[in-house]
Amino acid sequence: MDRDQNGLQFLGFLGVYRETSKIIFKWRKIFAQITLVLILPLCIVLLAHSLVSHLLSYKILDHEIKRDDAWDDPPKYVNPSSMLEEEWVAFWLVRFGYFVFVFIFSLLSTLAVVYTVACNYAAKQITFKKVMGGVRRVWKRLIVTFFWFFALYCVYYVVAVGLLMAWLVIMSQFSVGPAPGIAVAVILLILYVVGFVHIAVIWQLASVISVLEHLYGRKAIAKSRGLIKGKMGLSVWCFLGVLVYYVLVQAPFEFLVLLDWVPIGVKIGVGLVCLLLLSMLVLFDLVVQTVIYFVCKSYHHENIDISCLSDHYEVCLGDSPSIFSAL
Repeated sequence: MDRDQNGLQFLGFLGVYRETSKIIFKWRKIFAQITLVLILPLCIVLLAHSLVSHLLSYKILDHEIKRDDAWDDPPKYVNPSSMLEEEWVAFWLVRFGYFVFVFIFSLLSTLAVVYTVACNYAAKQITFKKVMGGVRRVWKRLIVTFFWFFALYCVYYVVAVGLLMAWLVIMSQFSVGPAPGIAVAVILLILYVVGFVHIAVIWQLASVISVLEHLYGRKAIAKSRGLIKGKMGLSVWCFLGVLVYYVLVQAPFEFLVLLDWVPIGVKIGVGLVCLLLLSMLVLFDLVVQTVIYFVCKSYHHENIDISCLSDHYEVCLGDSPSIFSAL
């Protein structure tokens, strides 16, 4: 691992993507199994949620219009109102089920992929069964880290909305012109996006740290912030590259699958292609996150600390305590 570790620190944007492609190709069998069992169901729910939410939103909007048009005719008002209540309940139940399913499968997918990439750098053979057995020891740490970032995002969103509302109040009180008002609003939006990307990048690295080290929650966040220094630009570019790819996958699905005028055969074909591409993207993104972790560790000349994995595999796999001694 010493030679690999010293070389990783010099990887750039394209270098990280090439390294990711090499790892996926080398371990294509186990990554294919992870994709079929964990990532594919996750992507099915992601795309299905867009479709179901679109249909429910359309129905709710349609019944809202009918209800508004029926104010002067009470018998006509009762039925749309009752249907609206049921549809709103269905809408929020779908949202809740979507959140729970995506949370669980995102967690499992992250754990499985990070384990596999770590084994790649440890030059150790592993099977899908062993990978799935490995997630049981660290999933709690990853959950704690997730909820810390969830709380952080909530606070960040509230602050951002508060600043926007404060600026709107200032505009109305002091008669600020439309040009300066729009300019400040655009600046606030840009700052919000920059902050959002910054938090997302730290979150991704903290998730990997929670799996590979004995750190989670605030400690994982602090470790991530320190570790990403000097490689923030690389991390942001890799994040944006995956984001652009996601937009290119999601856009055809939104415009061709969710629209009524598209033939059903075209919808099915486009949906399957988008599902395949999205599954590949999620796998690629998770491997990229893990590679960036090793790049940052190499950049700061830190030894790869995966003692928690060593302890885990000693217990679960019956291997020797030095299974990761190659590092």
